[in-house]
Amino acid sequence: MPLVTAGELLKEAETGGYAVGAFNCNNMEIVQAIVAAAEAENAPVIMQASQGAIRYAGIDYIAAMARLAAGRARVPVALHLDHGTSFEQVVQCIRAGFTSVMIDGSRLPLAENVALTRRVVEVARAVGVSVEAELGKIGGAEDDIAVSEREAVLTDPEEAGIFVRETGVDCLAVAVGTAHGRYRGVPKLDFPRLEKIRSAVQIPLVLHGSSGVPDEAVREAIRLGVRKVNIDTNIREAFVAAARRVLEADPGEIDPRKVLAPAREAAVAVIREKIRVFGSANKA
Repeated sequence: MPLVTAGELLKEAETGGYAVGAFNCNNMEIVQAIVAAAEAENAPVIMQASQGAIRYAGIDYIAAMARLAAGRARVPVALHLDHGTSFEQVVQCIRAGFTSVMIDGSRLPLAENVALTRRVVEVARAVGVSVEAELGKIGGAEDDIAVSEREAVLTDPEEAGIFVRETGVDCLAVAVGTAHGRYRGVPKLDFPRLEKIRSAVQIPLVLHGSSGVPDEAVREAIRLGVRKVNIDTNIREAFVAAARRVLEADPGEIDPRKVLAPAREAAVAVIREKIRVFGSANKA
């Protein structure tokens, strides 16, 4: 089936009280793993490209792989730009066939974030593309985007209400205690804050930096209105560990397919497990 928008998937998740998994695609094998896992669980899925993936593979390669994968899939698939850095990049991705984009103006003062996001919403909505934005600064590092613990700022519920009213975004990424990359300890989510944000905005919320967050915390966040959950680090860990096992068992192996096929299967297993935690299995 053709690519769908993340906005469509999140509206259905809102009605059903579950979250859709958004998984970063870093190469062909992970694109295949995302779709294979979603099909195995009969779940809708969001495939997303980070800044690092775009630099590594290029916007056109990613879009072509996603279109091919979605076209053959038996479940709905959206292609999403993760942490879009500029209006120009968003337009590039829309032209390439992305069905959903994120504009990350969280580094900007509120008024500037609103202005940038509103501009993206106007362009995206005209061509049927859904938009995610971010308010507050999510800590940690993802590719070249780094936010120190000192700079990380939790989302203000009152500001969230103003931001959503003034921009018309389809979903909002919130900072409630998660971080990108690996955690040094167990993250503690600010559920009272999440509840207040949810009361202030009646649109789906997005949880970034969810790898390493305990399953029960993720389920509670979903109960409080999170409808999109981003996962990248857990996939990378499983993928690389499986490839490493092959090479450790046979250091003379030179066939990339024999190294990457088990890595792809490991990624499928992780993604399937996350889909079940998010409650989106059998929701396709």
